Amino acid sequence: MASAALKEEQSSSICLNLYTEPVSLKCGHNFCQDCIVTASDTQEKCGVITCQEYREEHTEHPVLEKSKKLCNIEDGFQSTNQEKTETLCTYCDLPEQAVKMCLQCESSFCERHLLKHSRLVDHVVVEPSVTLENRKCSIHKEILKYYCLGDMASVCVSCCLMGQHKGHQVELLNEATEKKKEELRKFIERLNSDVQETDESIRNLRNYKNEEKNKAAAVAKKVNEMFGDIRRQLDVLEWKVLCEVFKLEKQVSLSVSRLIQQLEMQKNEISKKIGQVEDLCNTTDPFTFLEKELDMDKLSPGRCEVVSDVRDAGGLDETPIFQMIYKGLLLFADSLTDLKIKQQFSVMEKSDIQLDINTAHININISEDLRSALHTDKGQKRPNCPERFACRQVLSTRSFSSGKHYWEVDVSQAKKWLIGVVFNSIERKKMGKESYIGYNAKSWGLYENNFFRVCHNNIHKLKEKTTPIEAIGIYLDYEAGILSFYELCDPIRHLHTFTATFTEPLHAAFYVFPGSCIQIIP
Repeated sequence: MASAALKEEQSSSICLNLYTEPVSLKCGHNFCQDCIVTASDTQEKCGVITCQEYREEHTEHPVLEKSKKLCNIEDGFQSTNQEKTETLCTYCDLPEQAVKMCLQCESSFCERHLLKHSRLVDHVVVEPSVTLENRKCSIHKEILKYYCLGDMASVCVSCCLMGQHKGHQVELLNEATEKKKEELRKFIERLNSDVQETDESIRNLRNYKNEEKNKAAAVAKKVNEMFGDIRRQLDVLEWKVLCEVFKLEKQVSLSVSRLIQQLEMQKNEISKKIGQVEDLCNTTDPFTFLEKELDMDKLSPGRCEVVSDVRDAGGLDETPIFQMIYKGLLLFADSLTDLKIKQQFSVMEKSDIQLDINTAHININISEDLRSALHTDKGQKRPNCPERFACRQVLSTRSFSSGKHYWEVDVSQAKKWLIGVVFNSIERKKMGKESYIGYNAKSWGLYENNFFRVCHNNIHKLKEKTTPIEAIGIYLDYEAGILSFYELCDPIRHLHTFTATFTEPLHAAFYVFPGSCIQIIP
């Protein structure tokens, strides 16, 4: 009775249910927040707002305050009710918690009575928390025993015999469940297969990551060795040139030192003669002075051979120095070729690529050197030969059926562009996927039009584009089945690499859009 009274105290006078988010008015009465807000809004439209408990009138929309005490009581009351919903065994004299419930018997069993029940009948038992009402037909109030395959719904016997599922294909719930479980098991098998494939892909990617890491380490080692050899050769050349400079400097220094020594000797001779003349001038005896004066010709300074120009000492000549450097650099250039062979570097040397005017669409103007293709609105007068494209494309005169090849294309004057390689057997006379570069199995292309993508066999992959691309490098290794595209910037940036099996000769291919011009860089 106390519980019933407490429940009554916890019920809203508007909805008559337990409080939900209880709030209090200034008059002290409590209501559900949603209930009082809805009621106040309705009254406000009528011009009068009253308390729903004792009809006390308010002049304005009531101020709502959350009732913390009621919220705590509500939480405790709900917890108590949840504890009381514990299912008990139907057949125990003393309260015993049930572990299963029989749908046919509509009874709950503890472990002891469940064992006896299972020995006697073959009924469907479920968890005791299951509500039996959910297991009964809402129309016939019978246990749901069958599953309608057409309507995908659980049904009772009366539904199958006389209800809305009469004549439908039905199965026992157990059979339908087992079939569904079998489908789920197969689905799980497919998912497990997908998981295995995903794991395999992850392993392959990790192995590839390690391979690329090892490859990068090998390339770094090769680069270090190459520049080490270059530095050693340049150091030797520098040492030889500096030795020659110091040798020439020493020769000039020795020559100048010898001249200085000679001049010092001459200076001493002159100083000696000056002393003799001064002694003669200091002689007071005329007879003695005149006798010594007879030798004045011997004391004349004109007899001294004084060097008057420092250039007579010679100088360091730069010409043989730079000649030595030039010859050394020539030998160094030859050694670079040997170094390339020794290190086995794949150097991309340009192939001679020219445009085939016999394949060019009539709206493509080809330059005299066969290296530029410019779109023009005025059709060119050309014969309709079998090689000519019906779409705005042109191929190279040269084809590649083996070896390694590299060429560069200037696309700075193209608003958008599509370049790549195609088999010689590509469609020429149709405008569509059969002939466009990258839109069929006979071509591989790189396309740029405000976005950047690679395409083959009509499969397109978007690629990152940070800045406008002005020039493209294309590298082809026919036997290895590698076609790589590079952006020619500083440093060169790899864009994409196709891997394929080439079965026919390949041509360089270009699609020229209106208002655009592409040029093969010689």
